[in-house]
Amino acid sequence: MNAGTSPDVVRSAYAQLAVTDIARARWFWVDMLGFHVQYEDAGSLCLRGTDELTHHSLVLRQGEVAALDHIAYRVRTPEDVDKAESYFTHLGCPVRRVPKGAGTHGVGDAVRVIDPLGFPVEFFHDIEHAERLIQRYDLHRGAEVARLDHFNICTPDIPAAYAHYTSLGFGCSETIEGDEHELYAAWMYRKQTVHDVAFTGGAGPRLHHVGVATHESHHVLRTADIFGALRQEHHIERGPGRHGVSNAFYLYLRDPDGHRVEIYTSDYYTGDPDHETYRWNVHDDRRRDFWGSAVIESWYKEASPVLGLDGSPQPVTDTLLDESAVHVGADGLG
Repeated sequence: MNAGTSPDVVRSAYAQLAVTDIARARWFWVDMLGFHVQYEDAGSLCLRGTDELTHHSLVLRQGEVAALDHIAYRVRTPEDVDKAESYFTHLGCPVRRVPKGAGTHGVGDAVRVIDPLGFPVEFFHDIEHAERLIQRYDLHRGAEVARLDHFNICTPDIPAAYAHYTSLGFGCSETIEGDEHELYAAWMYRKQTVHDVAFTGGAGPRLHHVGVATHESHHVLRTADIFGALRQEHHIERGPGRHGVSNAFYLYLRDPDGHRVEIYTSDYYTGDPDHETYRWNVHDDRRRDFWGSAVIESWYKEASPVLGLDGSPQPVTDTLLDESAVHVGADGLG
């Protein structure tokens, strides 16, 4: 096997978050947002959306500090797990093999790495399957989460992130660029949607948010109404709104530990082989909100820390470009 051959990534598969109070986390993610509990024990929850046939797309585990434990990509074959081990070893990254039963419940043989950007990333193929719930309307509640859609990560070097994910075979749907083509943000995909991963310029490595898809825009609005009705509106950070990038209708919330989640719908197909990257100018205020609404400071500045393979927090490096400092025209359109 060529040590430089990258694994064939199928899609973003799940995120595992460390939370400080598993009961409060369950209230937010299950009772309020509508994730289905597939498995639980005293210290963890494995959750999934109504469309998902795999065991989970979100794992919450009790921890001493709130942080990203790891993000995970599913690869096409068991041999691609071996390729991931070889590929990241060849890059000089920390690599750990995680046999079935030694890692996350329901996941088979896997490899966990600290990638060149400093993020804990798992690659796996085998995972337990689950009952189809798409038409179990009696079980739908909250945001009626359908599936995991993407990860958004904060990194100080967007070009390096773009280069790394390009080497893994990801396409690029959209970017935010400066007048001299400085790269402020990028949206990259393997499945045929706008993105599996996006990069927000900022101090990192940190997790900006987990994006979960729902079927219709009224589910996004209903989510906001539910939080408001229960006097829990302080969990709503931004939105509802319409993104320029991706066209998605969105709502951002923060869980009891500060982890950010985006409720997301109405993006578009990217499966054609000649799909072209759409490039937004950083001075166009519609890039982050198509209606020109201002982005609040916490959305740019705050994010979840990430853990190393030994469970300790990864060191954070300051950003090279700060999109939040870019000034736009008085009309908000550059």
